[in-house]
Amino acid sequence: MPTTMADVARVAGVSVKTVSNVINDYPYVRAETRARVVAAIDQLGYEVNLAARNLRLGRTGMIGLAVPELRQAYFGELADEVLRIGRERGVTVIIEPTGGTREQELQVLNGPGRKLTDGLLFIPVAVDVADVAAVAPHVPLVLLGEQVAGAAAGVDHVSMRDSEAVEAATRLLVERGRRRVAVVGMQREHPFATARLRYAGYLAALEACGIAFDPRLVGWAPPTWRRADGAAGMAAVLDSGAEPDGVVALNDSLAIGVLSELRARGLSVPDDVAVIGFDDTDEARFTDPPLTTVDPGRGEIARVAFDLLWDRLQRSGAPHEPVTHLASMRIVERGTTPPH
Repeated sequence: MPTTMADVARVAGVSVKTVSNVINDYPYVRAETRARVVAAIDQLGYEVNLAARNLRLGRTGMIGLAVPELRQAYFGELADEVLRIGRERGVTVIIEPTGGTREQELQVLNGPGRKLTDGLLFIPVAVDVADVAAVAPHVPLVLLGEQVAGAAAGVDHVSMRDSEAVEAATRLLVERGRRRVAVVGMQREHPFATARLRYAGYLAALEACGIAFDPRLVGWAPPTWRRADGAAGMAAVLDSGAEPDGVVALNDSLAIGVLSELRARGLSVPDDVAVIGFDDTDEARFTDPPLTTVDPGRGEIARVAFDLLWDRLQRSGAPHEPVTHLASMRIVERGTTPPH
């Protein structure tokens, strides 16, 4: 006979209601009790009927993850993390690329497809606080990224330490003896919040280190932030005669483009020019030389965002104060920066 919830309750020494609370991940179960129930489930090989559970709770068992694009390595790797966590929780994750357009982002927030999912993890690019605030009371929602402040929109928000991270990266180059540090990836018109914050960190580091700002050391780029954009930005800096000896690129794709342009110009990395990227994507380990980069806590971002959304779903829409979480960061040193 199949194992039942009553069998689990008997082995764990608890009520059937307590087993149900553990299976449905209710927050108010003592850790010791939860551990006994989980051990009994494992011992008996009890399998949760997810379809029945979702029907009982009035859920679909699916959540959405809306990202600007999957072509960018960071968003693809973040999606992998969220998918993995979803599998652990028995939740299906629907990936929704928006192209970073206002029309598509509003469709994600307000379109009929929203009824197919129980909640949404959302990286906005084009919508504003008012757009998000308008749907916040009706859609379990957690924001990621920096373009819209979650507190202002009344929703939970998980973000990076963008300014702090780029300031630390720039300081590292200065501490290794680099005095003409360029930045590649700033946008000329209407820069996105991520670019503004990372650029601010660069400027703060120069000021703290007593280094005068040289506008020729800014490699401008479109918001696509792809490899070709990094190569073009680096070429512009080199053509200006600024003679950089270090580069902070505002993401890893830009940094890979920077490395390509430096190699084409016959410059050695890190001897002539040291380079640091941002995102610690998988491809950073396989450049030549391997790329030093900022790890912004992608795994932590995915886990905390999923946990916040999960908690919101358990509360069934009950009011709560929005949570803002800044993930930890670190610089992963590899071959594109000189040793200490």
